[in-house]
Amino acid sequence: MGDGYFVAVADTEQIEMRPGVHRRTMGITDEVMLCEFFIERDTVIEAHSHHNDQVGYVVYGKIEIQIGDEVRVCLPGESYAIPGGVQHSARAIVDTLTIDVFSPPRNDYRTEAR
Repeated sequence: MGDGYFVAVADTEQIEMRPGVHRRTMGITDEVMLCEFFIERDTVIEAHSHHNDQVGYVVYGKIEIQIGDEVRVCLPGESYAIPGGVQHSARAIVDTLTIDVFSPPRNDYRTEAR
């Protein structure tokens, strides 16, 4: 990740977290982390939870997200909010790009962060 306050895509590494899920950690402070996720069509992110709050925005694509008992298909321009500790899952209907914020930052996503 770049030095200082600004981060360029060219300065970050795209990590393949698992087949079909690619992440770039684009910014991090002591309190918050910004990540870009590229999720390939038909990829399923199994149900899981973490203590971090997560808020996301769909840049492009189409993704079905389940948060708790609620399921919704999210389109470009739509967002979602997942409180820490709440079970959630997702399925990319087409290739999808999301921007997600985690608070506090996820220690397991600090791989390319300063």
